Amino acid sequence: MVRVRDGAVNTRPDTLVAEEPLEIRLNGKPLAITMRTPGDDFDLAAGFLVSEGVLGRADELANIVYCAGATADGGNTYNVVDVRLAPGVPVPDIALERNVYTTSSCGLCGKASLDAVRTTARWPVTDGPAPLRLTPELLFALPERLREAQRVFDRTGGLHAAALFSPGGELLDVREDVGRHNAVDKLVGAALRQGLLPLAGSVLMVSGRASFELAQKAVMAGIPVLAAVSAPSSLAVDLAAETGMTLIGFLRGSSMNIYAGEERVTL
Repeated sequence: MVRVRDGAVNTRPDTLVAEEPLEIRLNGKPLAITMRTPGDDFDLAAGFLVSEGVLGRADELANIVYCAGATADGGNTYNVVDVRLAPGVPVPDIALERNVYTTSSCGLCGKASLDAVRTTARWPVTDGPAPLRLTPELLFALPERLREAQRVFDRTGGLHAAALFSPGGELLDVREDVGRHNAVDKLVGAALRQGLLPLAGSVLMVSGRASFELAQKAVMAGIPVLAAVSAPSSLAVDLAAETGMTLIGFLRGSSMNIYAGEERVTL
């Protein structure tokens, strides 16, 4: 690239984040295509199916494999995965569903509604065995802890991150992706495959804004707190208020906006 800064011009290489399509098949049938950063693809597919209400327990998942022969010459692009459900797990009628194309920026555009989340969510958004109470100081520390855990962002500057924290602020897991919704799916999918759902008592911290899609994914995974460094959407606030989730936006430095569920923050 040619870099221009303060009147100086020079040529130098640059590191860019990879973005490639991932086709998700369910029991051999095409279901969705998402633009993502390669890596943690099986977690991404599993988390996507959690947010769609197809999966909720590890034993409902038989296996996930990359599809061989995905190219004309029989090669494997590692951009197609097939999710096989365990025997007896209901398979959605894919023929009646529209095949989903999701971009790295928008998630499942226009897919969900408040009613759809309410009817498909498996667990109430709860705090676990003890009431969840978070101090402002703990919350203020989360963005920096998330930033410290981002490995690829340091080299590319082009990735969103999502992390799960314990009630004490301990980093439990983190994922990065060019799409903020993919990063969350990777987190949730990893938890599903480890048998950790629902994620009661945990805090989900995201590096961008809090869209409806992210709030939906948090609710579907049973996460009681969603915090973001940027703004929430109005529909995300509506969903948080309706389900009892705590939604925090503009979490930066020593300030934040609590849009729903303020009872979990000790003010």
